[in-house]
Amino acid sequence: MIQMSKKELDKNKDLTNSNAPDELVTIEEETEKEEKPASGFRKKLKYGSMFYIAIALVVAIVVVMNIMVTVIGKRSPIKIDLTPDDRYELSAESVDAVKNIEKDVDITVTAKRDYFDALASYWRGQTGYDTPFELIPELLDKYSVYAKQGKGSIDVKYVDMDVDPDIINQYKKYYNGDIERGSIIVSSGERVSVISSTDVMNMITPDQYTAQTTGEYKFKFTGESTITSAITNVCDAHPVKTAFAMTMNGASLFDAQSYGSAVNAFENELLAKNGYECSDIDIATDEIKPEDYDMVVVFAPSVDFSEDIIKKLSDFLYNGGKYDRNVIYVPDVSKTNLPNIEAFLADWNIKVENEIICDAKYNIGAPYIVALKVDDSEAVGTLPNEKLPIVSPYTRALTELSKNNGNIVKSLISSYDEAYTVSPTDMNEVISEQVTKTAVMLSQKQTSEDFNVYTSSVLVMGSPDIMDSRIIMQNTTYNNANVIISALNQIAGKENGAVILEKSLQYSAIAPSTGQAKVIQIIVVWVIPFIIAAIGVMVLLRRRNK
Repeated sequence: MIQMSKKELDKNKDLTNSNAPDELVTIEEETEKEEKPASGFRKKLKYGSMFYIAIALVVAIVVVMNIMVTVIGKRSPIKIDLTPDDRYELSAESVDAVKNIEKDVDITVTAKRDYFDALASYWRGQTGYDTPFELIPELLDKYSVYAKQGKGSIDVKYVDMDVDPDIINQYKKYYNGDIERGSIIVSSGERVSVISSTDVMNMITPDQYTAQTTGEYKFKFTGESTITSAITNVCDAHPVKTAFAMTMNGASLFDAQSYGSAVNAFENELLAKNGYECSDIDIATDEIKPEDYDMVVVFAPSVDFSEDIIKKLSDFLYNGGKYDRNVIYVPDVSKTNLPNIEAFLADWNIKVENEIICDAKYNIGAPYIVALKVDDSEAVGTLPNEKLPIVSPYTRALTELSKNNGNIVKSLISSYDEAYTVSPTDMNEVISEQVTKTAVMLSQKQTSEDFNVYTSSVLVMGSPDIMDSRIIMQNTTYNNANVIISALNQIAGKENGAVILEKSLQYSAIAPSTGQAKVIQIIVVWVIPFIIAAIGVMVLLRRRNK
């Protein structure tokens, strides 16, 4: 038997196959030919399907993320404020105030949204500095978002007065003043508050103090306090109606040159922005009816009152035996001979001494600018920051008069133990040493009926300058604004309001201008996605053509 090697067998096989006709091609070779195109088709199908599945997944993820961002954005702000002064963010006080409202509020801006860009452009041309009025609509958006986290709502809309005059006319039923282009209307039901176009423009003003002291040109932003106050005021079902005595028989009640700033700060920055509806009155000629007012403010009268005016105040406080009315009195530092007013205060167990409180240790720059402390925390109420000092320049000392008349007298704010007093006419004349003197005193008369207690109060503050605008507005430095409004709220039976701080806009911040922000938006939203999409299409076409 002849045996052949494997090499010879393979050679014979090749010869056989080469001489065989086409029909006799081996089954193995035919099978290989059939499998090759099928394998290529499956490969194309596999990778092509994966490509389209990946695209579908990416699109689905983008859609879902957009839906999630939209839903979350309605309840929480998703824009990040990278400015060091937090100009595009609301303060914690405003956020809490908005979350606590339980009513639906409409904010109507009588201009299109780009009106604020035009304002910024105008003032940039006037001053040469970027004035960021665009932050106003950004903050309005934040109010709407935060309100959704509470029980109420805030709806913001921009209207063109020329195109939609009927929208403006609906507010004139409850508002008697003029509504101009560029105003902000805040309303809830029948309560309407209008921030005039002038007040809107004054929300951003040059910081004169910084310019004078450091030479830097900066701006102050007071818009947040104005808008927050308007929102809380229209939601307040029981505003405190306050008569502010500005004149007596047509003449100014106080020395406008000395105390005009303090009067304006007290009435407009504290009272009006914290739910007190202030009306200016002539204390001699106007009626002060208990049914019309809850509170009367008598600020630094430079002359004595007549007996008729004193009776008018006493009748107001007595309220036909119902009480529940209040008077705020602030003496002029230099007017020491006002016998009728002194008798009125004596009936409430309070005496304004002809002495100025000084303190060599606890003061701000000078002994007569004393630092004070809270004596009665219950009467003053809870303060946001109890560590901040209370500052009072040229403060007359107050003394409780002992009388058996049932009045309840409290020292709310006083000096420290190291204080001393001097004569108002001669600051070198020391009257008393090492004493604690009261700077703010409260006296109350009460009556009861059917287990209910009704109280009328007289609150005396020893210094008009305790409310000076330079002190009141520096809420991060001094506690004056918070202490005063908190004490007044306790007397008036109001819930404590928030004193919103003004913002100092820091122009050293890395913050784009309005025009730069628009360019960045176009690049990020349109240019970059277009470039990425174009590159993707090019890569796809090249792969398909290989």
